[in-house]
Amino acid sequence: MAKLGIIDMMLVNDLFQWEAGYILDFSNNRMAEFFASELGVDIYAEAYAKNGSSKANRVRCYLQTVDGKVAATALKALWAYRQVISERMGRTENVVDAKSKLSDLVRRLEGGTGPASSPPVAPKFDKTVLAQLSSDLLVVSKLAPQPRGFAFEKFLKDMFDAYGMVARGSFRLTGEQIDGSFVLSDEPYILEARWQNAYTDAADLHAFHGKCEEKASWTRGLFLSQSGFSEQGLVAFGKGKRLICMDGLDLFDTLRRGLHLQDVLLAKVRRAGEHGTPFVRVRDLFPE
Repeated sequence: MAKLGIIDMMLVNDLFQWEAGYILDFSNNRMAEFFASELGVDIYAEAYAKNGSSKANRVRCYLQTVDGKVAATALKALWAYRQVISERMGRTENVVDAKSKLSDLVRRLEGGTGPASSPPVAPKFDKTVLAQLSSDLLVVSKLAPQPRGFAFEKFLKDMFDAYGMVARGSFRLTGEQIDGSFVLSDEPYILEARWQNAYTDAADLHAFHGKCEEKASWTRGLFLSQSGFSEQGLVAFGKGKRLICMDGLDLFDTLRRGLHLQDVLLAKVRRAGEHGTPFVRVRDLFPE
């Protein structure tokens, strides 16, 4: 089983820049809570103080002690936290191809080989399931506005379930409604779904982004607007946020071409990570 070696740790040190405060800004209690809730680990156990008792040394020791797959899970959780801190503090990325380097390392630790890259063509999905989803979406499109909204949310849950993405239907928290949630690449996403005549604007995007920020620091969001997004709204919303966007044309292209939804969303996530843009069309990410 692969483990982090010396050269790997040099890369990890470069990516996480402990001295910049990405991890060191944890209080002792917050760090203990993070590792316990995210990884089921007591980071303050003596086993992780072999190289010193500082927070950075404990994290380094933990990463070098556990096997590759566990280290990969920890790196992904820490990276999600690092991204949130970067956004909140307005930091610009100063490590060239940081996300790609991390992805390559994680992939190798998980048992893959070679560098990860965005495929020009995504794997095809089961045609029978696609036909049923397409038929269901057509039924939704013919409904009146009020029942259509609820039916659209149900359709999306069925779609995420079909793609094996651990979907949860709409649920209500104190003072807010969440249209659903799902898991993508072991990370939780909350969902905002809209089917209306008007384009989604900056106010809607900011409101949903606020919901994401009120959740755990590693939570991201998908805003799915059937009618699409106004150009002015996307510009006003800005870059470097915690959500990605998908419109009705994206949904149509995904189903029509038999693309795998995970690949579509991961391509959007990667483009957002590289360029900061929350919305890029499926046909631009996967040209025919």
